[in-house]
Amino acid sequence: MSTSTTPSTPHHITRPLDTLAAVTVVLLCLSWGFNQVAVKLAIPDIPPLIQAALRSFGATVLVAGWCWLRGIRLLVRDGTLIIGLIAGLLFGGEFLCIYQGLAYTTATRAVLFIYLAPFILVLGSRIFLPADRFDRWQWLGLSLSFAGMIVAFGVPTPALDPRQTLGDLFCVGGAIFWAATTLTIKASRLNTISPEKVMLYQLVVSAPMLAIVAYFAGEQMTHAPSALAVGALAYQTAWVVSVTFVVWFALIKHYSANRVSAFSFLTPLFGVAAGHLVLGEPLTWAFTAAVALVAAGLVLVNRAK
Repeated sequence: MSTSTTPSTPHHITRPLDTLAAVTVVLLCLSWGFNQVAVKLAIPDIPPLIQAALRSFGATVLVAGWCWLRGIRLLVRDGTLIIGLIAGLLFGGEFLCIYQGLAYTTATRAVLFIYLAPFILVLGSRIFLPADRFDRWQWLGLSLSFAGMIVAFGVPTPALDPRQTLGDLFCVGGAIFWAATTLTIKASRLNTISPEKVMLYQLVVSAPMLAIVAYFAGEQMTHAPSALAVGALAYQTAWVVSVTFVVWFALIKHYSANRVSAFSFLTPLFGVAAGHLVLGEPLTWAFTAAVALVAAGLVLVNRAK
């Protein structure tokens, strides 16, 4: 498949990542790996769904303020309102499924099921982004990267508790919503507007969704959060959501969504490394092997066709 620009195959659909884009997405995954630790640090004082709602509300203010400073017009008729709201519902559904899944299943199982998302995205692209189909070498690269995660986290044993099975299904649902959000953005008019506006569509829909679910789930803050919890939440809000998510959608806009998504396999590995550095969790030789497999897979995924 050629990546040259043609009327039926816009270059941005199949464009491989250049060096700057690859370094950028690695830094994003590094930030998200530390985000996992930030969530853990804040949970004793701020329950997870409340965290998710607060960071969405806060990021809405920050991203909207950034748009105002840069003169990015938001309230214009560009034909994206309906599809933007749909993207917001999918984005909110992703985090609802993930947080509910984590309530029932283990973090290790959740990681493996959530990171089925790149496979779902590549399969969905065959329908919605046919120009961005993977060849057999790229499928091999994707499989190698996923194998690296299995080496790092282990093969899940059969669920012994029906609640654990429910949690696993929620995490698969999160993967489906994640892939669906990316496909919706890449294959619609959302791909023609600013990444900031794309992010705001998702924030203004997901923030009340998460707050309502947190309320009905019975989550509440019983005491004032510590400075550590506030700092962890601020990191999620001001950096992860307000900056890195916007940059991620900019990459999705300008490069192959499938190739960009494959780099997300780095996130749980960075999460393990961050847990070692911040929380003192141990590292194993299997982790080193996992990093090598993921790296080799990413080279194959992003090879020039």
